[in-house]
Amino acid sequence: MNFFAPYDWETMLNQHAPVDYDISEYFEILCPHSDYPDFLDRYIALPVMQRLAGVGLLCGTDWTPLYKNRFYYSRLDHSKGVALIVWHFTHDKAQTIAGLLHDISTPVFSHVSDFRKGDALTQTATEEPTARIIRGDEALVKLLAEDGLTPEQVEDYHIYPVADNEIPQLSADRLEYMFPSGMALDGSWTMDEIRKCYNDLTILKNEDGQDELGFQHVEIAELYCEHFCMIGHILQLNENKLTLHMLGQIMNLAEKEGILREEDFMTLSEKEVMDKLDKTSSRMYKTFRTMTCIEHTEAALDEQEYFCVNLKVKQRYINPLVKSAAVSTGSTTVNAVRLSDISEKARRIIEDFKTYSDTPYGCVKLV
Repeated sequence: MNFFAPYDWETMLNQHAPVDYDISEYFEILCPHSDYPDFLDRYIALPVMQRLAGVGLLCGTDWTPLYKNRFYYSRLDHSKGVALIVWHFTHDKAQTIAGLLHDISTPVFSHVSDFRKGDALTQTATEEPTARIIRGDEALVKLLAEDGLTPEQVEDYHIYPVADNEIPQLSADRLEYMFPSGMALDGSWTMDEIRKCYNDLTILKNEDGQDELGFQHVEIAELYCEHFCMIGHILQLNENKLTLHMLGQIMNLAEKEGILREEDFMTLSEKEVMDKLDKTSSRMYKTFRTMTCIEHTEAALDEQEYFCVNLKVKQRYINPLVKSAAVSTGSTTVNAVRLSDISEKARRIIEDFKTYSDTPYGCVKLV
């Protein structure tokens, strides 16, 4: 049986008791106060960054009772967390600021905008305006110049492999969003577990000879891999697909009907958008705000009475590096192996995650 088969929506959201999280303690784990990069505060205070305080990390799921999110975590929180991780491991100002700015173009409800633009599979459509926004903000460009940096050095964090890389590798961005996602979505991370995993990380050389965050001990890598994949499982269930796609369609409809303008999604907070939508008579919106469960079906149900999805989405999983003896292959030196190559437990979890399939359709009855 597939490892993830027993973990349906109710099981996932109810298997961990509620916990009160202290985000300041979490940030202290990522970067102790004694090493805090004070230059970050000037960037965080910019209006172009403060806008992200009104954008949730969890893609609009804070606004529907289908979820039981423990707390609100913003894209500004996430951006700060990524910057702290990059600074902790590199002490490089350009990489750190690139990490801070990487979500500067994120609209309200985050990746919902990828869904509404037909990009559920890669979820990168929202990144397109990043360079333009950075170069077009005079206050931001001035700060960069004061720090001896150019927009070119910070507008694409993909060039820094510690900050970002491709799944299933581990990067600061991927590391950061899964800690608060697990804390908020299902309460599956404790601070002690976060501290244990984070303090075991180091920069290793991967099979391509590039820097990559990885673990020093197999058992801690296994703990992290299982946690990450379990949270990723929530994100590939039909409940999550339906929620994000439905909210995307609500946004499209509101824009079409003149209730909201396209620019509102980049200037208003999620609460301000919801306040405007509260005045609509949309059945989809009323369903979104009240639904507590969905139906898992083999075929679509009556479209006049149900909202249904049949989608493939980005699979978020990790196959981290684990430290090993250095080996030279030509001009490349590698000092790590993939966890799945040395752990049968991790190999099974990763393969079962990649091959798991929910029912073809997820549907919810419209109110």
